[in-house]
Amino acid sequence: MGLFGTDGVRGKAGKEVTASSAMRLAMAAGVYFKRNGTTNKILVGKDTRRSGYMIENAIVSGLTAVGFDVIQIGPMPTPAIAFLTENMRCDAGIMISASHNPYDDNGIKFFDSFGNKLQKGSEKEIEAIYEDDVAIEAAQQTGKNIGRSKRIDDVIGRYIVHIKNSFPKPLGLAGKRIVIDCANGAGYKVGPTILQELGAETFVIANEPNGYNINESCGAMHPKGLAETVLDKRADLGIALDGDADRVVLVDERGETVDGDKLIGVLAVYLKERGELKGDGVAATVMSNQALEDYLHTHGLKLYRSDVGDKYVIETMQKHGLNFGGEQSGHIIFSDYAKTGDGLASALQALAYLVTSGKKASEVFDPFVLYPQLQDNIRVSEKPPLTSLEGYDDLIKEVESAGIRHLFRYSGTEPKLRLLLEGKNEKVLEATMAKCKRFFERALG
Repeated sequence: MGLFGTDGVRGKAGKEVTASSAMRLAMAAGVYFKRNGTTNKILVGKDTRRSGYMIENAIVSGLTAVGFDVIQIGPMPTPAIAFLTENMRCDAGIMISASHNPYDDNGIKFFDSFGNKLQKGSEKEIEAIYEDDVAIEAAQQTGKNIGRSKRIDDVIGRYIVHIKNSFPKPLGLAGKRIVIDCANGAGYKVGPTILQELGAETFVIANEPNGYNINESCGAMHPKGLAETVLDKRADLGIALDGDADRVVLVDERGETVDGDKLIGVLAVYLKERGELKGDGVAATVMSNQALEDYLHTHGLKLYRSDVGDKYVIETMQKHGLNFGGEQSGHIIFSDYAKTGDGLASALQALAYLVTSGKKASEVFDPFVLYPQLQDNIRVSEKPPLTSLEGYDDLIKEVESAGIRHLFRYSGTEPKLRLLLEGKNEKVLEATMAKCKRFFERALG
């Protein structure tokens, strides 16, 4: 059936992600987690979308129907769900969010008892149970075996303390002027609180969610407003979260957005200098610029590439014994502090480096020059294998003969084909991108 995409289940709320499908998915997940469960508790959090009410209630119904007790904690960042699932000894955690997508999308992400995102094998098992009417019917409980739910509003403090502990103890943010854009999303409470408690003079924007304005012209996907506020407040740094606060985008004191690959490179070298980088390497995706790989090489570090998606970055980190990795989009993983991408933990590490350096953000977060790279998207109605398209092999040969690194892939969360080209001649890149777009628009209708 293919319920799961790159990052959980995602789609239009009320259309692809409905109350009935969410309840059935929760039942299926409950059956799966019962197999190795020990506490009979599942944690459920969400971001600030209006549809979260509908989906949360459906999930609670599904879980209690199969006998699980549910702990509801309301709007909290995705990485907080990962942390609290393990911290509160739950059998699993569920986050209701469509991350950086518009408000009318929503999604469901699952975490195991250790706070790890589920692997493909586990997702397939849940999909199989979802399709099995007999298994769903047999799992439903009666009488005293039906589960219960309760809402807890004070767990936010646990996560705040956890994230603050990731900031080096001798350092503080006193004297730093920082703007944080909360994307009207799940980090609208915890983000400003953490910065203020560390001593920063904090200016907060996009922290008034109304159910519809999450990611709307704000946050990591739209840092223009953050940049304007940084300049207006003469701030040292701007921090933009996305809707579920698992990614971060930084803006320097000049109002310039810090490139994600440059941020990964800077933080990797910073960790090495502190003696805290494990495995002499970094994990990043096939989307990362070749200049990052070359920069890391000059510092004696190796770049290990993964498929797109922070859970694949984490798999690569685990495979090679690394504790740091990320995506150029802003999903950055410090596995010593978080089980998934965590925008706030990453922002604090960047701030620690900024404070330690004694320099301006525009100096410390611009360590190398990126190779020219073009990205574009094509909306599609279907996703046939690219290799099945007539003329695809010839297109690839032509692109590679021009010395261009390429990546063509379908989005795991949206009906789009994503195109990436990278090379050293920008004019050749532009001409090649135009040719590739024409080919795929024709081939995919």
